[in-house]
Amino acid sequence: MQAELNYKHLYYFWVAAKEGGMSHAAARLGMAVQTVSAQVRLLEQSLGHALFKPAGRGLALTDAGQTALQLAEQIFLLGEQLPAAVRNTATQASVRLVVGISDGLPKLAVRELLNPVMDEPHLRLMCHEADFDDLLADLALHRLDVVLSDRPAPANPNLRLYSHALGHSPLGWYAPPAWLAPARQNFPHSLAQVPVLLPTAHASVRLRLDQWFEQQGVVPRIVGEFEDSALLATFGSSGMGVFPAPERMRERLESGYGLQWFAPCEGVLEHFYAIGTARKVQHPLVKKLL
Repeated sequence: MQAELNYKHLYYFWVAAKEGGMSHAAARLGMAVQTVSAQVRLLEQSLGHALFKPAGRGLALTDAGQTALQLAEQIFLLGEQLPAAVRNTATQASVRLVVGISDGLPKLAVRELLNPVMDEPHLRLMCHEADFDDLLADLALHRLDVVLSDRPAPANPNLRLYSHALGHSPLGWYAPPAWLAPARQNFPHSLAQVPVLLPTAHASVRLRLDQWFEQQGVVPRIVGEFEDSALLATFGSSGMGVFPAPERMRERLESGYGLQWFAPCEGVLEHFYAIGTARKVQHPLVKKLL
């Protein structure tokens, strides 16, 4: 049977790795060098691998030590967050929901996707935008309650993530007043003449748009590509060009940005997903979201 991990030994190793050696770690901890070295040796024995190796007059991490350090960083980061998290939970009546927003998801759709939980009287909503893979890693470490994305989580037996479809929306084409008439004329071939703004490859819908252009026999006149859909809409409304966006955002784009819908993007759908860490959802607000 594998011995249980001794977190005191792990902590001494972590300090030694961060400080660059046993003597520096001993000085920081106010302990004898021999004591710190002995604790680290006990950790190595329990793991069955050396974590340090000689390097000149000092020590360097082995490959196993590098891996142990990365995981120890995560463990002690969570430990540092524990007192504040417990204090906030104990002293506040708010219901906390920490949401990861994938950088490929249209930001104009996020508020609508979160609509089911916005009537919670004591809601404390925290939204973090990041790369899709980084968000999945944070979700697996329980730093997030749920991730909203434009794609499901990839199959990975090590992460055990579950994707819940929230729906989809067909795409339409929108134009500022200056480009409305020329964009409508001879659509979709007009997209080879008028300036076109598109999402970058961060968005899963970009591949479907590229395939749509190919099916239409159109080489678009692309003048801008944006990771952030709200930024794309801002540049579009300034007159820079026409662009595709979900039909469910039509009212907001027309009233808030002064844009005009002028044609459907036939056959192209934007998908929306909520990704969690358990098949049976426990968080009450995530349940409402789904």
